[in-house]
Amino acid sequence: MTETWRGGQYRPLSQADAQRVLDGAYRVLSEAGAWVANKRGREALKAKGAEVSDSDGIVRFPKALVEDAIASAPSKVVLCGRDEKHDCVLENSNVHLGTGGTALYVLDRDTGERRPSEVRDLRDCARLIDALEYVHLHTINVFPNEIDDKNAIDINRFYWSLKHTKKHIMGGIYSVEGLKEAIALAEMVAGSPQALRERPFVSFISLIISPLKIDDTYGEIACVAAENGLPIVVPTEPICGTTSPITPAANLVMHTADTLAGLCMVQAVAPGAPTIIGSVGSITDLRTMDHLSGPVERGMLNAGVSQIAQMIELPYYSTAGPTDSKLVDAQAAYESAIGNLLVMMSGANYIHDAAGLMEFDLTVAYEKMVMDNEIIGMGGRVLEGIEVSDDTLALDLICEQGPGGNFVAEMHTVEHMRDCFYEPTLSDRRHRPEWEAAGGPTATDLAKAKVESLLAQDDPGLFDSALDAEIRERFPKIKNPSR
Repeated sequence: MTETWRGGQYRPLSQADAQRVLDGAYRVLSEAGAWVANKRGREALKAKGAEVSDSDGIVRFPKALVEDAIASAPSKVVLCGRDEKHDCVLENSNVHLGTGGTALYVLDRDTGERRPSEVRDLRDCARLIDALEYVHLHTINVFPNEIDDKNAIDINRFYWSLKHTKKHIMGGIYSVEGLKEAIALAEMVAGSPQALRERPFVSFISLIISPLKIDDTYGEIACVAAENGLPIVVPTEPICGTTSPITPAANLVMHTADTLAGLCMVQAVAPGAPTIIGSVGSITDLRTMDHLSGPVERGMLNAGVSQIAQMIELPYYSTAGPTDSKLVDAQAAYESAIGNLLVMMSGANYIHDAAGLMEFDLTVAYEKMVMDNEIIGMGGRVLEGIEVSDDTLALDLICEQGPGGNFVAEMHTVEHMRDCFYEPTLSDRRHRPEWEAAGGPTATDLAKAKVESLLAQDDPGLFDSALDAEIRERFPKIKNPSR
């Protein structure tokens, strides 16, 4: 099972203020309600006691209904890998991190120039994530731009991801037909529908459109996933000053109300379905009112929702790690590091977008995935804290050595030298002469070299030839990479 890191060290809200935000969300859902375009979602909510206006699709949620939905939803959701060592348990303040974003572009590995993402990037991103030890899950992070048929997008995204990583795969969905095909594909890989339900190694995202809207397609996607007993995320993206009031406190109310509306609908349709609430929102550039992906306030907002999720004991899908930089540079490093660390320390259960995403969430860079893997590893070391025990205090040894003592050759040093410190997978710690002799590589140079090393080997994928042939025959819409 994936090593469990525990957060909770950072709390941007007092307990009283967190309760005020939650109470505010209850009031918004009761008085303003949400627009629910999906008919069976509305009907299921009406049967649970919601006030439903069929003329305009507005649903108002009594506080008791929301509280019942919270109680109905599991407080623990396990996102399984195809190998148990990759299982991630989402509950309490457990912390796991992964990719995300469904970017439209990548920075080309050969030229460094931005280009539209393609099917080959679905394959190569999955391969790289499979090799990065601190990236625990793979939220499918690029869009196959050469595929025009909306109903062919999902099967391609899930096929190339499932073929090249054993880690849990989560994906946004583009059509109900595509969702059903992705589920059927996963059942074939699992061996049977029952095997997939017992160990769900795929999960799905159905966005709540802020402010307070569940459209027909997203609503149906959530209902289908829930009815199939597979984990469904109901995140929302309120942006300070555009789709939510500009103040961070009001944004937290919008986050909470939006995602709880999604939770209520899912639990009304399929009580007990594994549902993950979520937040993706951010702030605006006040000069243009455009969305920003790398500001420190984004980390604070997602940490605030994390605190509320833990208060109501629901699994939580969060956001951290992107940057607004257009290059893999110092800005990319500091924005990603601060964002990831804040949200990790809040105890968010699954932090998506944490590796590789940049440029207003539009672009993925392979070398940034490698650099973010390093950032995540360092953040995990922070969450582990400093162990204090008779052994680690080493008081007898200190007194024995006394003034001017030396601890290099002591057995205590030998016993602990490999478990005290984070060992970088990328950082260059050589002395200057050695570094200069190696050509003076930058961090980006080292990251690029690691990407090429990890992707250099021929990789036929994880499916045996018989299963692959069966999949390709059943789903002829699957497209081969250009190279």
